[in-house]
Amino acid sequence: MIRRGFLQAGGGSTRFGTDKALVKIAGKTMLERTAELLATVCDEVSIVAPAQKYENFPWPMLADRWPAEGPLGGILTALLSAELAAHPGPRVAGDESRSLILGCDMPFLTPEFLSFLWERASLNKAQVVVPESESGLEPLCACWRADAAATIQTAFDSGVRKVTQAMQQLTMEVLDEPLWKRFDTHNRLFSNMNTPADYEQARHILETEFETGKL
Repeated sequence: MIRRGFLQAGGGSTRFGTDKALVKIAGKTMLERTAELLATVCDEVSIVAPAQKYENFPWPMLADRWPAEGPLGGILTALLSAELAAHPGPRVAGDESRSLILGCDMPFLTPEFLSFLWERASLNKAQVVVPESESGLEPLCACWRADAAATIQTAFDSGVRKVTQAMQQLTMEVLDEPLWKRFDTHNRLFSNMNTPADYEQARHILETEFETGKL
């Protein structure tokens, strides 16, 4: 079974002030860093973003079908693409092919955790396997089954735009702290960059680790 990965990069970065996907840490943009991270686990990696936004990057682009509708539209775009790739014909109920979907603003994710997330998802029938941190569910670091597309589309068409609200309609396995804490010795695995200050802190930590050979 092909392991598909999708990088969500269509956000407006309103609080950040500039496109956070293009800021650099240790010489690489967050888009590059996260796509390369996905590639350690997935056979195929695609970037979901508004059409033509990141054409100069070496990964396939998947145009967000609903570019102004928030992350749920990007997730649905990815799931519909994965569903079609797995079954080019009519929709197949119970399709268990999976996709790993990440946001591009979590600089401390690791290959070890993503491998664990994928393997955990492959061991059960849940339509989405998602970690839960002290901030709540982490839907932009989750593994989704292709047959979640139909349910997500129904919710989306009814006006739902909050990702966690749509996820409540799915069979879900929530990974609480005891299951992922061993991958997070510094208490930062799911930290994201919402502001320039968040970016500067992450950049300082990771570039220091890079320079000292810890990264």
